[in-house]
Amino acid sequence: MSARAGIVVTGTEVLTGRIQDLNGPWVADRLLELGVELAHITICGDRPADIEAQLRFLAAEGVDLIVTSGGLGPTADDLTVATVARFCGRDLVLDTELEERIAEILRRLTARRSDIDFDSLRAANRKQAMVPAGATILEPVGTAPGVVVPGSPTVLVLPGPPRELQPMWRTAVETDAVRDAIAGRTEYRQETVRMFGLPESALAETLREGERDVPGFERLEITTCLRRGELEIVTRYEPDAAPAYQDLLTLLRDRHGSMIFSEDGSLVDDQVADLLSGRTIATAESCTGGMLSARLTDRAGASAYVAGGAVCYADTAKVDLLGVPADLIATHGAVSEPVAVAMADGALRRFGADVAVAVTGIAGPGGGTDTKPVGTVCFCVRQAGSEPVTRTVRLPGNRSDVRERSTTVAMHLLRRALRGA
Repeated sequence: MSARAGIVVTGTEVLTGRIQDLNGPWVADRLLELGVELAHITICGDRPADIEAQLRFLAAEGVDLIVTSGGLGPTADDLTVATVARFCGRDLVLDTELEERIAEILRRLTARRSDIDFDSLRAANRKQAMVPAGATILEPVGTAPGVVVPGSPTVLVLPGPPRELQPMWRTAVETDAVRDAIAGRTEYRQETVRMFGLPESALAETLREGERDVPGFERLEITTCLRRGELEIVTRYEPDAAPAYQDLLTLLRDRHGSMIFSEDGSLVDDQVADLLSGRTIATAESCTGGMLSARLTDRAGASAYVAGGAVCYADTAKVDLLGVPADLIATHGAVSEPVAVAMADGALRRFGADVAVAVTGIAGPGGGTDTKPVGTVCFCVRQAGSEPVTRTVRLPGNRSDVRERSTTVAMHLLRRALRGA
């Protein structure tokens, strides 16, 4: 059996749902990439007794490594390190060198603040330099260091903010204690295929066919997930099962080739960003309210290709800002392909872009009619000097679902248009 791990996510704000847990899934993926079997992810509040209960539970499950996130700050409710030390039977000791490194970080952060009592700030943060005796210290990314406490199980203590946890993870997995804990891991490869426009039931039927006809299929660990209207197929396998994966990939191409848009794990957002190299894009949005623009600008370097966008929710805004003819709206309705084309044309003119995407629809829960029910959304992609590409779809789900899935449809329509499909 491969090395096994468990994850403890701490924080009352995560437990109550005020903050979404981003660390558990992220660490889970990293463990799987390393070939470590993930046994459990648990979430608990900041009470020491609850944290220790999770540690004892995972230890009783026989895991080799426990990863915790959160509770490393200077405040009274940051108690993870002290709890882990008690669980591991180790004293907490002040690391004076670490205290000075944290102080130096604080000096840089407060250099321009004349209203800060630095001695008091340093004293308040001294708690972060208290570490379990014999632990390996992971240098702070923010102000909180991580620690690795060797043992059975080994406990890896990481900070809560993802921007601090993720860089620290790379350092942590290179420490002797973590490497020893996961020494029994199985080597795996992991591949991701993404599809758009395929029902889950059709994929399930193809996988049943693969189970029947693909030699070695049973050695493939396949996970499927429907996310933002796209199907994600993640396959994990040992290297000598690569022929089985290639046969599966061939089967997927044969059955659903036109719906596969990624075989290397890349997102449609990545592909669109690459296709926009040397071009500029503008958006004209109604029902999505700027969500498409936000998605396009989420990538670093988006300023090189995003010219701008207009959110024209009201009909008057479509007329005044994008130059959509009022009689066009009166004749066809605001949710129509002719209006989507006019919106895209208006965005091209207003922003001087090379390509424009327009979205107009009925997100609900009200506003639908017999001919245009809730979920009806019209799209247009217009490239300068080319005929418009239009599409009308009816999307399922509630208001949030319709709006989010509309951005996915728009991204895929844009991808196809930019590729000349």
